[in-house]
Amino acid sequence: MKNIRLYSLLCTLLLLTSCEIFKIDNYEEPSETLQGEVVDAATGEPILTDQGSEGIRVRLTELSWGDNVTHNPDFYCMPDGTFQNTKIFKGEYNVRVDGPFIPLVRENSEGVPLEDKSQTVNIEGVTKVKFEVQPFLKVEIVGDPMVSNGVIKAKVRVVRGVSEEEFREKIEPMGNYKDEYKNITDIQLFVSYSSTVGYRARDERWSSSIEYSGNSFNALLGEPVTIKSNGTIPSGRKVFVRAAARINYGTPEATGTRRWNYSEPMEVMIP
Repeated sequence: MKNIRLYSLLCTLLLLTSCEIFKIDNYEEPSETLQGEVVDAATGEPILTDQGSEGIRVRLTELSWGDNVTHNPDFYCMPDGTFQNTKIFKGEYNVRVDGPFIPLVRENSEGVPLEDKSQTVNIEGVTKVKFEVQPFLKVEIVGDPMVSNGVIKAKVRVVRGVSEEEFREKIEPMGNYKDEYKNITDIQLFVSYSSTVGYRARDERWSSSIEYSGNSFNALLGEPVTIKSNGTIPSGRKVFVRAAARINYGTPEATGTRRWNYSEPMEVMIP
């Protein structure tokens, strides 16, 4: 008799547990949308980026919970500098972006705010934001790339998007400043079958780079620099190329991620 009662009790407990596990979740799924763009403050042109963690990071922090808040999962801009998140709960949020530009949120080594150009918005329905930033560099492919025997040759021009003086003025008060932060360290030529070509969508067989030490690139600022693809790209194929360059400074500062500024993607036919 005792065994029967024990068995009945166990069955009851299991039934109650199962009910809890399969209870219907009555919370509505997040359905509000945030759309945004990141543009050059001087020209209004989009900040071209990589589609991944090396690109422009978007961080949301919901403020509805008071002071004890943590940020939402980060997401990233698309290659054209725009972003969209369609799975957000309605509420008040702080929105900030970090990328290959002067940080919008800066504070000194003691945590005292120096400048904060993040935005606080109420996200409901479709909410749009626009960030105007100062890119570290501007990168372009001059003319059309040339192709010979499966090798692409491109001329890349790099100029500073913010002067060395203003860069120092903005970054030095944050502490631990080094002159080497301003140095341009490399030029990349990314090649891919994908139109979203970049570091994350590159073919390593054909993509190439030129490295520069110290401030040696300064003499080449504004001058077309020739860079060739690696290997031999099969004939009869259409590929996409993008040039990129970066300085020796990581954003956000704590991550140390040195992000590239990009050119527009270009389509190249391999004869």
